[in-house]
Formats: sequence, structure tokens, C-alpha cells
Amino acid sequence: MKKILGCIRRACEDYNMIQDGDKIAVGFSGGKDSITLIYALKLYQRFSPQKFELEAITVDPGFKNMDLENAKSFLKKLEIPYTIVKTQIAQIVFDERKESNPCSLCSRMRRGAMHDMAKERGINKIALGHHLDDGISTLFLSMFYEGRINTFKPVTYLDRKDITTIRPMIYIPESTIITAVKKHNLPVLKSPCPVDKRTKREFANEIVKDFSHKIPDFRKRMLSCLQNKEQVQLWFKP
Repeated sequence: MKKILGCIRRACEDYNMIQDGDKIAVGFSGGKDSITLIYALKLYQRFSPQKFELEAITVDPGFKNMDLENAKSFLKKLEIPYTIVKTQIAQIVFDERKESNPCSLCSRMRRGAMHDMAKERGINKIALGHHLDDGISTLFLSMFYEGRINTFKPVTYLDRKDITTIRPMIYIPESTIITAVKKHNLPVLKSPCPVDKRTKREFANEIVKDFSHKIPDFRKRMLSCLQNKEQVQLWFKP
């Protein structure tokens, strides 16, 4: 966890993610990434130069097999306020719309429900559990399926809602998170989504893993690429 906390502190300092008086809600799915993030942020509160409040929000899409009891117990032990937003997103996406690419619509609807609850609770920042591998795989997805070079930003301000999204784990490889989950016996919730592990993102994730095995310092080089705005050499038309 020491390595994770060090990476979170560096990300917060590099991108000015947290200020005094922030009220931060972690978008908590119960998966390995969000549970690691909220556990780490709870520890980070103890020595953070900025004082901030912390809570968790879960947007329940309405899957029948979603059991949040372990999540409730875990967050209660950490003394973290927890809000569950009940929705019918699963029914809309899978039963009514029968989306061929359900992830995009589901993500937008969950994000909207999260923002609405955050505003209701007076929260000004939402922390998401995206890590370094997610940033790289998002870049690949954008190139492969959209024909553009793009990935998520460490900090994003949504002026319509007056809410800032932060991603404190952007410097952390997925393997480090997996190790931390096992070491600290964090109660990870298995995803109830019927398309889990069968999406385009999973395909991109496998590419990241494959390249990391074949290319020395692959993640380190990709991080430099994502941050290197001075040496972008593409085919810009004159």
C-alpha cells in the first residue's frame, strides 16, 4: 500500500487534484479498483497536506445478482459514509434498448445518476478508480475504434454540474492494485454485468498485458507518451 499511496500523492500534486475543504465521493462499484482507491484515500487522509471529506457512492444498475452487503460492512468499518443509488439502468440497456454496445450507454447513465446524487449531497469532486493500464487501453480503444488519439484526463471539470472528476490512481499499474487487494484482503465484489470480460475494453486490456510482457518498461514508456505534449509528430495538414 505504501507504493500506492506514494503514486496517489504524486498524482494529486502533479495535477492539483485535491484542495482544502473538498468533499470527495468515490464512485464505488465494489470492484478491485474502486475498493483499493477508497481504502487508499482513507489512509491518505491522515497525512494529506489538504484536508478533505470522503464518502462513497454506488450506482446500482439493477442487476438481480448484485449483493452489496460486504461493501456496506467494509465501508462501515472504515467509517466512510455510503450512499446507494437504485436505478433501472440494466433494464433499460439490456431489456428495453437491447444495446449491441451496452457499455457506452450504461456508462453515461451511471455517470448521470452519480452526478445527480453528488450534487444532492453537496459533493464537489468525484474520484474514479482508473489506473495507468486503463489510461493506456483507453488510448488504444480510441485509435482502433474511433480513429483519434485520445484518453481520459487526470482531472475533468463538468461545468453543467459544477463537479470535478479526479483520477488519483493514474500512475498505478493494475498489477500493483491486484497485489494490494490480496495483501490487505479487500472484499472485492464480482461484477454482475452479463458482458463483463467480453467487451472491446477487455480486448484492449489484453493488448496492454501482452505488450508489457514483450516490451521492456512498456508502461513507463506509455506514461511518458501520454505526458509528452512537446514531441507530438503527426500528419497535420498545412
